[in-house]
Amino acid sequence: MTYAQTIDYLYNQLPMFTRVGASAFKADLTNTIALCNKLDNPHQKFKSIHVGGTNGKGSTSHMLAAILQTAGYKTGLYTSPHLKDFRERIRVNGEMIAEQKVIDFVQQHQTDFEEIQPSFFEMTVALAFDVFAKEKVDISVIEVGLGGRLDSTNVISPLLSVITNIGWDHMNILGDTLPLIAGEKAGIIKTNTPVIIGEYQEEVAELFIAKAKEKNAPIRFASEEFNVEQVAKNKEQGNLELTVKAHNSQLTTHNLQLDLPGSYQTKNAKTVLATIEELRNQGFQISDQHIAGALKQVKTLTGLRGRWDTLSTNPLVICDTGHNPDGIIEVMKNIAATPHKQLHFVLGMVNDKDHSKVLDMLPKDAIYYFCKPDMPRGLDAESLKLKAESFKLQGSIYASVPAAFEAAKQAAAIDDLVFVGGSTFVVAEVI
Repeated sequence: MTYAQTIDYLYNQLPMFTRVGASAFKADLTNTIALCNKLDNPHQKFKSIHVGGTNGKGSTSHMLAAILQTAGYKTGLYTSPHLKDFRERIRVNGEMIAEQKVIDFVQQHQTDFEEIQPSFFEMTVALAFDVFAKEKVDISVIEVGLGGRLDSTNVISPLLSVITNIGWDHMNILGDTLPLIAGEKAGIIKTNTPVIIGEYQEEVAELFIAKAKEKNAPIRFASEEFNVEQVAKNKEQGNLELTVKAHNSQLTTHNLQLDLPGSYQTKNAKTVLATIEELRNQGFQISDQHIAGALKQVKTLTGLRGRWDTLSTNPLVICDTGHNPDGIIEVMKNIAATPHKQLHFVLGMVNDKDHSKVLDMLPKDAIYYFCKPDMPRGLDAESLKLKAESFKLQGSIYASVPAAFEAAKQAAAIDDLVFVGGSTFVVAEVI
């Protein structure tokens, strides 16, 4: 098969969460373990960091990978979902894996797929582990796909576990209270393995502390150890300028620049700094200069896109993948801090989310361009418009994301802001 045919096979023959939703999520690790057994258990052949949480786990994973590769470690990075190319999910030192590796893996193991019948995600995790083992990476950063306890990535035995925060997302699978969601995320805490919790949240902190005690896992809350504040935005480079105050830390760099410009990255930076300090405690040679140098160029080093991502400046067009209530809160803060006259909001969503919490947060004075992501789980634009109108959000329906995007750009004056969001899949279509 060609690469295009291989990807088509993966998308159409394997149950895929982005296509069919919750039915593609397997409620145990049996398939992943079976696939790894077929591959001689590659996940046992490299060191890893496991990164979970509701929001920020992708940005945190990319920042960690950037720092590790800057420090001279051959670094694997596994994240999901991808925006444009499947291979974005699996990188070594920031480079996407070769198309031929995907083709060869699928051809060699097609019989195994037919026997085990894995989901798309289970297959992708197995491919990532196989690549990292064969590439002999020094360390890999593995992002949880969904939840934690039953996520396919949870077969690894990492050097440390990281949980960024807990918020409302995937309640149909993870539970409809924050403690229930936290319980699933806490499933990545392993015996005698340090765990970093990004944000101290009163509703769930004791749950994490109890789980860590049960597992004899040393636990730290990054937000209690580091204070990171945005002091300015470098207009020329678009970088955030940050000040860092650390409690009982060896960190000597108190001024950092970060090329991920969303103000919410200050939270993720705390998590990253606490994680790097723990890696130092485990013997990793990572200097303050490595940290500072890497954070200035995370996007260049790792290819990260879609986080408060400026697509053009005339008119100003920004997209962001934030799509659950906590993510939208941060998006709204950044929109409010961005000078503009009229907001043009290109909005699309998937159909298996609780839309009301998000729609209730969106500005009522924006002009909306309602559209459906080009995927079976996409929420029909007419349905979205009806739901939005009940929250006094006004706009028009468009036949596709590109059509809505083009209409917004055409309507926007030079000092307006066009924002694209509501779903990762809407962002993917405009990038």
